[in-house]
Amino acid sequence: MFILKRQDVEISTVQHPTRDQKVPILHYQGPTFRLISVFKASQEVEAKTLWRSLTDNRGKACVLLEEPERFSVWGKIRLEQLDSDTGSHSNIEILTLASILLLQAVYMDIEDLLGNRQAGLFEKDITGILQQKQFPQASSPESTKALLTVEPSQMPKLPPWQETHVIILLEELHRLGKTYFGDINFAHQLEDRLQDMPEEELLIFIGWLNQSPLSKLWQ
Repeated sequence: MFILKRQDVEISTVQHPTRDQKVPILHYQGPTFRLISVFKASQEVEAKTLWRSLTDNRGKACVLLEEPERFSVWGKIRLEQLDSDTGSHSNIEILTLASILLLQAVYMDIEDLLGNRQAGLFEKDITGILQQKQFPQASSPESTKALLTVEPSQMPKLPPWQETHVIILLEELHRLGKTYFGDINFAHQLEDRLQDMPEEELLIFIGWLNQSPLSKLWQ
């Protein structure tokens, strides 16, 4: 959408409505934008790649801010909807939530397209992976069943995973999906599968994904 310099914009902070933290807000000619990702001055190519991916490929309203010491990408947000747009999730919770939603979407597709037997085999495969990799609060058949079938909004709380757990799950989910479906088309419907996420959280997840090796798997 825009490539701007520091003198073109005003940056302030607002108190997050549900967390004890300040949220950076960029103001440009009326609209407001929230920080998605920060890059070092040497990472100009990476910053522009993320910005173009969000604007050109995904149609998001974003700003790329050029400063002497860094680049940063900002996504459009309405301040009056900060609470509903960001929810109460931390960044790692956003990654966890997105990975669970992708897991559930693939599971439901297997059940719908391939039948209950294949869905049961997939459930066993996922259980084995979560047990082998020792995922916190997700290594029993019962906890796997809940991950596959319970709406995240209805979970008492999200499992306390780290970024490494999310990466492992998405790598293994892609591998299993390719095996069950016979191709990788299922991984090219990312935003359709994450449509229940708040827009701001979706932008944060996509920003993280595009900077990770997983971007080659999930489009």
